[in-house]
Amino acid sequence: MNNLDAHDLKILELLQANGRLTNQELSDLVGLSASQCSRRRINLEQAQLILGYHARLAPQAMGLGVVGLVEVSLVNHTQDYAEAFRSMLAAESAIVDAYKTTGDSDYLLKVAVADLDGLSRLINQISMHKSTAHVKTSVVLERLKENGLVSDSPAQ
Repeated sequence: MNNLDAHDLKILELLQANGRLTNQELSDLVGLSASQCSRRRINLEQAQLILGYHARLAPQAMGLGVVGLVEVSLVNHTQDYAEAFRSMLAAESAIVDAYKTTGDSDYLLKVAVADLDGLSRLINQISMHKSTAHVKTSVVLERLKENGLVSDSPAQ
């Protein structure tokens, strides 16, 4: 589905901001009938342009008060090491997001843990993994914008 028009793009934008919108609410905002919005939403889902609907939770709601960004470089890039690293990613629930990147590191991980002790344990686990050569970690002080949405919490 490469031929997205302005209506499709608007539907995607609106659903990204609020995945709970009904077809009627979408139709009012987009300027199409509810049935047209429903058909377009289904087409966008089938084309895997909409990957799912989720509740966006504050990490502290899940007892995860510390968010970190972890840059990881692998020992080497053989299939064995890459697969071992990906298996570790899949098994570790504290790793929220993982991206293969260009630049100084091979991967960028977003992690969420209960406290700094939890972050230390996770960093040690990642560092000690057979595929890992180097780890660099930053602790998130304030979440200003996530998933395309600006945080409404006041600056601290």
